[in-house]
Amino acid sequence: MSVSPFADWMAATQARVETALARHLPGNDCIPARLHDAMRYATLGGGKRVRPLLAFAAGELTGAAAEQLDIVACAVELIHAYSLVHDDLPCMDDDVLRRGRPTCHVEFDEPTALLVGDSLQTLAFELLASQQLGNPAGQLEMITLLAHASGSRGMAGGQAIDLGSVGKALNQPELELMHALKTGALIRAAVLLGALAGQPLSAAERTNLDRFAKRAGLLFQVVDDILDCTASTATLGKTAGKDEAAAKPTYVSLLGLDAARQYADELRSDALDALAIFGERAARLTQLADFICHRQF
Repeated sequence: MSVSPFADWMAATQARVETALARHLPGNDCIPARLHDAMRYATLGGGKRVRPLLAFAAGELTGAAAEQLDIVACAVELIHAYSLVHDDLPCMDDDVLRRGRPTCHVEFDEPTALLVGDSLQTLAFELLASQQLGNPAGQLEMITLLAHASGSRGMAGGQAIDLGSVGKALNQPELELMHALKTGALIRAAVLLGALAGQPLSAAERTNLDRFAKRAGLLFQVVDDILDCTASTATLGKTAGKDEAAAKPTYVSLLGLDAARQYADELRSDALDALAIFGERAARLTQLADFICHRQF
């Protein structure tokens, strides 16, 4: 017996995305085989797939075709997978465990892991550029949106701020800026790309969807910080307590555990408030906001 309709939808969507990723990633029967094997290792067989789930849920708002959402979801997840491979490298966070398995550079080697990240990133944009995703202007907007979210004014920029903040005490606005870039930018892109794959939204609807996406991105990071302090390595599938050990600024170190949990609840409420304009059309996004807030891994 199924746990809930949402759990069924989530499992079905995760499986669909896994199949799509496996289809679009080069096989290890294609030269260079070791690099392609490592790309598949780093991307397939694990992860919550939160960003693809958000893309599919946002696509429900705009009546997007599932086949187009496959492409959008894969593109965002490939960027996310690349970021994890690079994040785990010794020159960055130096971690040996990801999704319950050895990290890419441990399973293969550091040069291969570096090339895996590079190759996953470029494959994401190849997918967005080469597939039929509506009108050319809309497709160009998608490519631009994902590029901005991934670069120095998005995810990579947030990572740079994070690296420069080790051992420093950031105030809350500084911490939120870092995570709005490092984590939030790609989550926001997932939501907006999913919506862009369907029918246009009104200006008010797009403003509210953007507000939801930004709140959801920040919520994800606050909960991540909480779990880093409260969950086990086995549960997380990555090394627990690593942020504290590395003297990284987090919401728990800034606010304390109880206040961080309260802030997560406030972000969830704000995210759900932004969805009110959509009514029942936003049911999946509402459920995902709850999942992000209350997840245990």
